[in-house]
Amino acid sequence: VWSLGDGTEEEPEKHDNSERSTLFVEKPQGGSVNVGGNITFIAKVEAKDLLRKPTVKWFKGKWMDLASKAGKHLQLKETFERHSKIYTFEMQIIKAKENYGGNYRCEVTYKDKFDSCSFDLEVHETSQAAPSIDIRSAFKRSNNSGEGQEDAGELDFSGLLKRSVREIKQEEEPEIDVWDLLKNAKPSDYEKIAFQYGITDLRGMLKRLKRMRREEKKSAAFSKILDPAYQVDKGGKVRFVVELADPTVELKWYKNGQEIRPSTKYIFEHKGNQRILFINNCTLTDDARYHVTAGDEKCSTELFVREPPVVVTKALEDLSTYVGERVELSCEVSEEDANVKWFKNGVELTNEPRSRYRIKVDGKKHTLIIDEATKADTATYSVMTTGGQSAAKLAVDLRPLKIMQPLTDQTVRLGKEIALKCEISENIEGKWYKNGQLIQASDRVKLYHKGRIHRLVIGSAVVDDEGDYMFVPDAYKVNIPCRVHVIDPPRLHLEGLGDDNTVTVVAGNKLRLEIPISGEPTPKVMWSKGDKWIMETGGRIRAETYPDSSCLVIDIAERDDSGQYRIMLKNEAGEDAAQINIKVVATDIPDPPEAPNVTEVGEDWCIMNWEPPAYDGGSPLLGYFIERKKKQSSRWMRLNFDLCKETTFEPKKMIEGVAYEVRVFAVNAVGISKPSMPSKPFVPLAVTSPPTLLAVDGVTDTTVTMKWRPPDQIGAAGLDGYVIEYCFEGTEEWIVANPELTDKTRFTIPNLPTDSRIFVRVKAVNAAGPSEPKLYPQPILVKEVVGKEPPKIRLPRHLKQTYIRRVGETVNLVIPFQGRPRPKVSWKKNGASVDKNQINIRNSENDTIIFIRKAERSHSGKYDLKVKVDNLVDKATIDIQVVDRPGPPHVVTIEDVWGENVALTWQPPKDNGNAAITGYTIQKADKKSMEWFTVIEHYHRTSATITELIIGNEYYFRIFSENMCGLSDEATMTRESAVIAKDGKVYKNPIYEDFNFTEQPLFTQPLINTYAVAGYNATLNCSVRGNPKPKITWMKNKVTIVNDPRYRMFGNQGVCTLEIRKPSPYDGGTYTCKAVNELGEAAVECKLEVKVLYHGIITPGEPFFLSGKKQ
Repeated sequence: VWSLGDGTEEEPEKHDNSERSTLFVEKPQGGSVNVGGNITFIAKVEAKDLLRKPTVKWFKGKWMDLASKAGKHLQLKETFERHSKIYTFEMQIIKAKENYGGNYRCEVTYKDKFDSCSFDLEVHETSQAAPSIDIRSAFKRSNNSGEGQEDAGELDFSGLLKRSVREIKQEEEPEIDVWDLLKNAKPSDYEKIAFQYGITDLRGMLKRLKRMRREEKKSAAFSKILDPAYQVDKGGKVRFVVELADPTVELKWYKNGQEIRPSTKYIFEHKGNQRILFINNCTLTDDARYHVTAGDEKCSTELFVREPPVVVTKALEDLSTYVGERVELSCEVSEEDANVKWFKNGVELTNEPRSRYRIKVDGKKHTLIIDEATKADTATYSVMTTGGQSAAKLAVDLRPLKIMQPLTDQTVRLGKEIALKCEISENIEGKWYKNGQLIQASDRVKLYHKGRIHRLVIGSAVVDDEGDYMFVPDAYKVNIPCRVHVIDPPRLHLEGLGDDNTVTVVAGNKLRLEIPISGEPTPKVMWSKGDKWIMETGGRIRAETYPDSSCLVIDIAERDDSGQYRIMLKNEAGEDAAQINIKVVATDIPDPPEAPNVTEVGEDWCIMNWEPPAYDGGSPLLGYFIERKKKQSSRWMRLNFDLCKETTFEPKKMIEGVAYEVRVFAVNAVGISKPSMPSKPFVPLAVTSPPTLLAVDGVTDTTVTMKWRPPDQIGAAGLDGYVIEYCFEGTEEWIVANPELTDKTRFTIPNLPTDSRIFVRVKAVNAAGPSEPKLYPQPILVKEVVGKEPPKIRLPRHLKQTYIRRVGETVNLVIPFQGRPRPKVSWKKNGASVDKNQINIRNSENDTIIFIRKAERSHSGKYDLKVKVDNLVDKATIDIQVVDRPGPPHVVTIEDVWGENVALTWQPPKDNGNAAITGYTIQKADKKSMEWFTVIEHYHRTSATITELIIGNEYYFRIFSENMCGLSDEATMTRESAVIAKDGKVYKNPIYEDFNFTEQPLFTQPLINTYAVAGYNATLNCSVRGNPKPKITWMKNKVTIVNDPRYRMFGNQGVCTLEIRKPSPYDGGTYTCKAVNELGEAAVECKLEVKVLYHGIITPGEPFFLSGKKQ
């Protein structure tokens, strides 16, 4: 019942009265009602200054929230008047009961505002005359009552009857003062005492207990103060007495802070210095705090009104039932909706939603319900009220089990479904067993239970599924058995015999022909040739049978053994048979060839040859099979499935730098020979590309000095050195100038005849051999030039037009020239001297290099080169243009909006990035989401019409500029938005603040130190986040990596990757990844060490050769 509740010690009030804001326009007023009557309390709140509905709560006492008690006796309503802007909140009590009386409170809150109002409800019992009761004696006070409590006479017969019952009870049992009991009890026992003695407001009582434990100060106005607390039964009378030191002092009595006026309920008496207050016919509303004031001093007390105890009028009864049945244990108590507790073996049961136990209350009747009883429910159940208790025993037993449908024995073919089904009389779980082992459900084995039927289904039967199956119901000592027999028709597996089932054997050899068989149960095998059966015992020709195969054995094959042999299988599931043709020949397999020779190797291929075997087995050779394997592996791989007719073969698709071996098989009509011995190990290696930029570095009367640059492609074999060869003009004999390889890129050819003319070529050499030669195109005169040679600039073709580079890229230009003596070289930019702090210039005898590590737009211009030998001059001009992304368009304007279209115009960007504007990219964004979508790309004009916009949406537009470097980093957005309006409707857009998603770069996964193997690609990985998207720069030894073909850089979803193609030991060092955006920058670094394979061991700086020896 909502008027009752168990409480704990109350917390301090959350809102101070001094800080409350007045929200009530009309506060609920206290009232009274007769038992069975209706009453409504109304509270009104003005909503002019409120943006939303305030929160209103109704309480009984100081802690019981009535929102959860709404039902047939309590209804909460709320309405709102739009014209007056007033919220009306109503609490209606229907068919009031006597225990509904008491103090109530209404609280209203809105944000930081709070208001509260308390009011009282008195519930009166309907008075009836009782002619058998003496009215005068009803008002007569009893002399047996203790101080502070007297019985009050009532005209209510039921009240007098209760009093008489209470008096009888007091004679039987000593009066127990709950107040004293609580004061001396432990806090953990408060709730138990409250339930036993009918305390409904335990929280308030404990709060007052705490307050009463404070020591009262001695008073000058009072010679005797009130006791700390008084206790009275409901309907009784209580007497408060104080003595004054000065009887002339004015005295006032208060209840919960409100002054008490004299009435029929409250009676004041004066006896000398004593001042007495009588409270007649005490109800639950009189349970409150009282105090009396005399001048400026006061004393206080607490009054507790106790309800009569609830007794059990109809006890519980013992009950026996079966498992699965519904159980109801019922009792009746003396009061409707009384607080009753249920126990199982002394443990309290709660009426929670997930509990197996449900508690039903219907007036005075209380019922404990168990929907499906189990054996665990067998126990002693008891019920306890404030005035009594009752207990009963519940016994739950199993029903006798009947087998409605037993399992049946089954014979199932292999691969078919096994379905076992049984039915019992009870709906209970059970377990399946096979050969005494528990069966668990799986993807192949399905267990089903529906009602009283249990099924086991195996989708595809295998041989292991055969056995004795059994179903055992839970909680019963009963099992239901059956037998499952799995059969499989016999089958011969002749896949290895070929299409015509022919077997060839050499005369004089032993033949053991094994045929795999299958079938369940194991089939019977019978061999025959013609009409003659072949037995399993003895003889030169015999049969041998095993569980999964059958063998035909011929000890010494003869030509007469040739012919058709028949094998037949048979079991209870069926039979199978086949004809096998055995051919006895007088030849043999060939001998294995000699070990093959590898005569030439390439990047992923080699050329091998071999000699035919010495003996062909008496039959012509049909061809050869070739196999290959890695040297460190034991797995051979066949390279040809069609016979090779020649004695030369070219294996392909090998891995460069890995050692291999090859071997050969000879094949004739009888079969395949044993393998040859493996070839010597070889490593597929590719020669390098030719050296580059071969030029004459100097000439004397007897020598010629040549210089060159390394090859563009070196490969996994590395570079061992160079061979320089020369040939006299008019001859074809090339002479090696250096007997030993040189690793320099400059060499002087000595001891040449003066005035002779020679051609010179250079070859790069590695483990795979020499590369294609690089030939100097003109013959060289062996004679020192003493005279002057006019200067001549040999400007490369790509520099004869504008040389374009992007900002941040490297500019490295080599311009060769000639002239004797050594020319003087000078550079100018746009007519002025070159700033050597920004541009590096290096000059040699026959070329000049202009180098800009990181190009900027200020480096653009015309560079004039002048080469001077005495008074002779040669000039050349190089136009360098450094370009960057353009700036955004200058102004973007919405010219017109009509229908689903918007007209836009804009002006070209102020900064074109030092390159012509090639187009514009236009994007749109809905104001709701501000997600940008591209509408037009590579648009050349400065005005455009955007079509097919959605009616009702509001759009912003932005435009990027574009040149040869790409789109501008920023875009220019329209200041105003374009509203594609609906006809007749105006929508006011809400204003939202933009969220700041910007973030400076942060590496979430750093680089790690790495080892790489020379010739194999290596990668460095890290991850970074940041907004705007950071620009990624890779550096080696603090030098930025730009336009180097040996490096590839990737970026995807914040993961940054640097790939180093076929690194060499020179690629080792410290690598740095740097991320930069407008908010800051971050960097991570790691060390890379490149090692080279040597004899299978990773050794820094040591090359690996074909023969395993250094050259």
